Amino acid sequence: MSSGWISETLREKIRAQASDQCGYCRSLQIYVLGLLEIEHIIPKAKGGTDDEDNLWLACRLCNNYKGTQTDAVDPVTSKKVKLFNPRKQKWSKHFEWSEDGAQIIGITACGRATVIALQLNNIISVTVRQQWVLAGWHPPKET
Repeated sequence: MSSGWISETLREKIRAQASDQCGYCRSLQIYVLGLLEIEHIIPKAKGGTDDEDNLWLACRLCNNYKGTQTDAVDPVTSKKVKLFNPRKQKWSKHFEWSEDGAQIIGITACGRATVIALQLNNIISVTVRQQWVLAGWHPPKET
């Protein structure tokens, strides 16, 4: 499937596997304007393929901030680490929600580096999450 075209069948399969939720910021499709995107965990520009095991669901902000990044520096250890892989790693092992539910806290080197690299706590995301919390829609349950 490295042809550069991802079939609708595969897109639907990935949406189901991801529970219609961004693999990074956990935004649910029902609350996001526009469709969540099929993203390449290892970007094609870095040799990634269109194979199912390299694809996951991401919101536009996370996908754009991620760009071609595959690793980043952990601010605690100053070591370069791989970014979180939503297909192979469990979100709750690397991240947790702040007490108010509006911010994502990295709890491992991978998590901390991913929070910074993907700007998971950018002002737009935090502001929207605050409103979702008030509406009782957030934080999402672990899947």
